[in-house]
Amino acid sequence: MIVAVIAVAGLMGAAGVALAAAAAHAAPGQGLDAAAWLLLIHAAALLGVGANAARLGSAGSAVVALGFFVGCALFSGDVALRVLAGHRLFPMAAPTGGTILILAWLALAVAALLAFRHN
Repeated sequence: MIVAVIAVAGLMGAAGVALAAAAAHAAPGQGLDAAAWLLLIHAAALLGVGANAARLGSAGSAVVALGFFVGCALFSGDVALRVLAGHRLFPMAAPTGGTILILAWLALAVAALLAFRHN
């Protein structure tokens, strides 16, 4: 699982840099920067989850990693499609992605507290 988390982090980081470039050159001021930063921040966070998977437990790590991935895909994908292609993934995709990201961060806090409690 750790290798998959690291690979996904790499893809998210690459997508974040690509969206940052698009935000600067192709569509300045249209919201792509937020999508880019969200991907970049969560790519780094995924690396932290992968590095601490043994401490957090495989179930906790998997839930958090999946939440970060799905949340970013929905939020950033929706924003990027809206700006670059003129349509959305589906109604409420970006807010759904944002909500999933919030829940994933809360799941990380719970997993860390449970791991601390068991040590």
